[in-house]
Amino acid sequence: MTVPPQERRYRARKCTDPGCGLRVPVEDGSPLGERCPLCRSPTELVDEPYATHGIDRSHDPARLQLEVLVDNVRSLRNVGSMFRTADGSGVSHLYLGGITPTPDHPKLAKTALGAEASVGWTHHPDAAAVAAELRARGRRLWALEGGPGSVSLFDPGLVVPDDEPLVVVVGHEVSGIDPRIVRCCERVIHVPMLGIKTSLNVSVALGVVCYALRFSTRTALETRR
Repeated sequence: MTVPPQERRYRARKCTDPGCGLRVPVEDGSPLGERCPLCRSPTELVDEPYATHGIDRSHDPARLQLEVLVDNVRSLRNVGSMFRTADGSGVSHLYLGGITPTPDHPKLAKTALGAEASVGWTHHPDAAAVAAELRARGRRLWALEGGPGSVSLFDPGLVVPDDEPLVVVVGHEVSGIDPRIVRCCERVIHVPMLGIKTSLNVSVALGVVCYALRFSTRTALETRR
């Protein structure tokens, strides 16, 4: 019988080799980790068992309807992570375009961790075609992309529309979003970068954007009050 995550307890194992000393958590009662994964020396249980704790669901004051269009993101891990982000930030639907893998692939679940069952999704051979369709249906599209006209996600003047669902568009890890899709978008936004790299991992960037839009950025409703 599978133990629910909230009821699982964990305990640390420590390598007995003084020159190694690796500590690693294992589920309490599991035989895993009896040998050190680094030096293969025996390990011993240390400290007391402990439980991990999730976070209670929060009320969404903005009532924002949020969706995501994924344009040709190849990585299973990235797409699995996007499903988990979508579940946590209240995204109602993922439109998976082109070569983007779907939850039908068994390895996607390794990073989605069950979120693929809680978020609606559809697959579309041409992401640009579905972008045009979404716009025709009244969706507002915002592209997560750099370039001319792109504004910072944290621009004080950025106001999130709340009269129609907002679709955040993310694209291929190297080539970016199809220009045909960008032309369908009413805004282009980016996450500001302070280091030597010009962008974040696509799944990380989507997480930043979804949570900022959901909880931090002003909505049109708030500006009308």
